[in-house]
Amino acid sequence: MTRDEWGNVKQRLLKTVGQNNYTTWIDPLALGELQAGIATVHVPTTFFGNYVSQNFSDLILHEMKAVNATLSRLNFEVAGKTPKPVTRQTDAITAPRSAAPKAPATATRYTAPLERRFSFDTFVVGKPNELAHAAARRVAEGGPVTFNPLFLYGGVGLGKTHLMHAIAQELQTRKPELNVLYLSAEQFMYRFVQALRDRKMMDFKEIFRTVDVLMVDDVQFIAGKDSTQEEFFHTFNALVDQNKQIIISADRAPQDIKDLEERVKSRLQCGLVVDLHPTDYELRLGILQTKVDIHRASYPELEMDDGILEFLAHRISTNVRVLEGALTRLFAFASLVGRRIDMELTQDCLADVLRASERKITVEEIQRKVSDHYNIRLSDMIGPKRLRSYARPRQVAMYLCKHMTSRSLPEIGRRFGGRDHTTVMHGVKRIEELKVSDGQIAEDLELLRRALEA
Repeated sequence: MTRDEWGNVKQRLLKTVGQNNYTTWIDPLALGELQAGIATVHVPTTFFGNYVSQNFSDLILHEMKAVNATLSRLNFEVAGKTPKPVTRQTDAITAPRSAAPKAPATATRYTAPLERRFSFDTFVVGKPNELAHAAARRVAEGGPVTFNPLFLYGGVGLGKTHLMHAIAQELQTRKPELNVLYLSAEQFMYRFVQALRDRKMMDFKEIFRTVDVLMVDDVQFIAGKDSTQEEFFHTFNALVDQNKQIIISADRAPQDIKDLEERVKSRLQCGLVVDLHPTDYELRLGILQTKVDIHRASYPELEMDDGILEFLAHRISTNVRVLEGALTRLFAFASLVGRRIDMELTQDCLADVLRASERKITVEEIQRKVSDHYNIRLSDMIGPKRLRSYARPRQVAMYLCKHMTSRSLPEIGRRFGGRDHTTVMHGVKRIEELKVSDGQIAEDLELLRRALEA
């Protein structure tokens, strides 16, 4: 086959596979020798050859047979892998050795630094995060799992990054032979753009598609980046086809990430999707107790009054990072002024944090959320009707108003059609009883609380 004929074959392949695939996978191919019906095709790397063989070999062979019908198969060889010596008359002169080819970058170079304090030992487990913790533990064991990918999502400061770092470190300890690559979606995008700019896409693809475990944090940042999403999609498919584990985190569920391609959303939802719920009071208190033990090592002389941790766990409810930062500031401030940590010191030191964390939920907002949740009219819920289909949601709304606003019982009663405060007390007490015995009521309260605090 002549050089012109090979050029014509490549041009026909361009029309078939499209410009992107042609530039990436077909154009770098070079035709070698043809012997006994076998055509040797030179490729840049072993990975490149394997990929082209699996995805384009039948198409290439079909186009080549249109020119040379004697061809039966293709053989992909890395170019220059076995150079032949050059011989002149009777004197054997070995061709000068070229410089050793530069080794491709390794996944280790691409891995983001891991925070050693983000381990499973320092992760406080509670009801809102127990499923995410159990799934992360299972993956970190390094054995076969029934879900791939593992997708962790939740709001800011709920422990997603902590679990990602913990998984990576546990895998490095348990299975040091595994090639674990952890990085943020922003870093993935930066590496992709850098590879395009430096014309090193083959190195990029070989690194990301030959890892044993790929971990990408904050994947929502690739939404709207079409080229990065396409590369991520192909990387995802290549790893899943090889039964390699993928672990992803984001600030929301895959279907809720705006500007993320549908095919990417579909892939992200094909494994185990786990929500890290907002922390409850017990979990926040447990986190504070764990952090106090750590701080006491640095401030052994400081004393703290009873009730301080309970106060902080109650008042700072939205973000664990803010909660931990408040405790760190409190210990540092008390050490600098040489005072015991009491309620007065706590309120003075954390005045701005406590103001920012004040609940701003209104009675009207609670009433609207509850009526929407139970699919009843707001006028029926606050009106005089005593049907159970209205009375139970009314009691739920009263309970939430009591616990999520600073309004007094008489004022809450007035907002519910001018009812007496004893009616509100009865409703709150009834819901407290049902919360223990009725799982549906407990679930409704949790869903409504999360919706109101979002």
